[in-house]
Amino acid sequence: MLKPVKTGAELIEQIDRTISPTPALWWLGANGFIMRFATITFYLDPQLSAAGAPLDPDAIRHADLILSTQAAALDAPAAARILERSTNAKLVLPKSAADAAHAAGIPFHRMTTTDADLRIEYFKDNLYGRVYAIPSARPALDWTPLGGYPYLGYLIRFGRWTVYHAGPGRMYEGLADRLRPFNVSVALLPVGADRFSISEAAELAIAIGAEWMVPVDTSGDTTGAEENAFAAHMLGQRPEQQFKIFECAEKWTVPED
Repeated sequence: MLKPVKTGAELIEQIDRTISPTPALWWLGANGFIMRFATITFYLDPQLSAAGAPLDPDAIRHADLILSTQAAALDAPAAARILERSTNAKLVLPKSAADAAHAAGIPFHRMTTTDADLRIEYFKDNLYGRVYAIPSARPALDWTPLGGYPYLGYLIRFGRWTVYHAGPGRMYEGLADRLRPFNVSVALLPVGADRFSISEAAELAIAIGAEWMVPVDTSGDTTGAEENAFAAHMLGQRPEQQFKIFECAEKWTVPED
């Protein structure tokens, strides 16, 4: 686990005090993010059971949704503890992952299952958010008639801003066509071995017209080599594409323009 810039109560306080007109994001390491818009707080693939994680799940009482992209990305013990303390929250996950989540201790009534091309609507404090599921590949789509797509990415839309969280997926033919109609503001794309290559991530961001691209380093590399290679590629070959490289638990608010 990379050394976080903030942890514990200090990080919780920062999240709770963030009321911004555009989405704010914190990277939790691996594929994990916190996304907050006004008073709504979503956790995306949070991996918080490992030593050195920036947050203790027992301290999280503000979660509105936990989004899991696939069974392998679900930290069920942490999710169960968050749900216990965030009493109105639900776990969103592929329908094929529900039985495994239940076996790990998460009640069915605290889950909202989804699949490709379905939409989940969320209302709070006169605010409205939408979550659309997009198939992800790991490395294939692995669709089945009963289980649907076991790997998903999520498009999270508030107002005119849409954040795409690809989960630990890979590039596949037709992905850009699925994403392009949503006018993605920020694309969170995993870069590395068995994920998107740097050039694939850059090409996808440009193909869908993403205003910002965030490379998600899932390797745990602390040397900065992956980030340096990514920045060199983007600045040298894709200077027109804006990007953001996170430190662990760093806050970033999506620019209004």
